[in-house]
Parts: sequence; structure tokens; C-alpha cells
Amino acid sequence: MMIDEVQSNSQSWLFFVKASFAISLIAMAIGIFIIPVDMTVKGYLAICALFIVSSTITMSKTLRDDHESQRLINKLSEAKTQQIIKEYSDA
Repeated sequence: MMIDEVQSNSQSWLFFVKASFAISLIAMAIGIFIIPVDMTVKGYLAICALFIVSSTITMSKTLRDDHESQRLINKLSEAKTQQIIKEYSDA
């Protein structure tokens, strides 16, 4: 794979991911709303559900950033190696 190549997702995949996320949030909200318990328990479940969503987004962003950082480090290392090889072959 060339350094300048960028992997991108198809529009269908992006729609699927966004729709799945929206449907899961709606299903969770409906489930919390219709569960036969008092409002305190419903409130607790709603806060926990929001915390799960928030922490999942944070974790996925952090893992993606770490992956991108490693890719950059590997590209820099490869460029340095190529420079050393070029200098050695020119000598």
C-alpha cells in the first residue's frame, strides 16, 4: 500500500453504522421507558446507558488515535530507513 493511499468507507457502510447507532439508542430508550419499575430505577438505567455510549465513543476514538499514531511512527521509521539506504548506496 502506498503512503498516500487513504482507506475510506462506502456511503452505504456509513449509513448502516449511523442507522444502527440510532436504532440501538431508540430501542434502549423505549426499553427503559416501558420497563415496569419506578422512575428512580429508570433514571439510573438511563444514566448508565448514556455513560456506556459516552465511554464507547471515547474508547473507540482513543484506539483510533493510537492506531493512527503508530502508522505515523512507522511511516517516519520507513522514511529514515529509506534515507539511510539511499545514502549507503550513493557512497
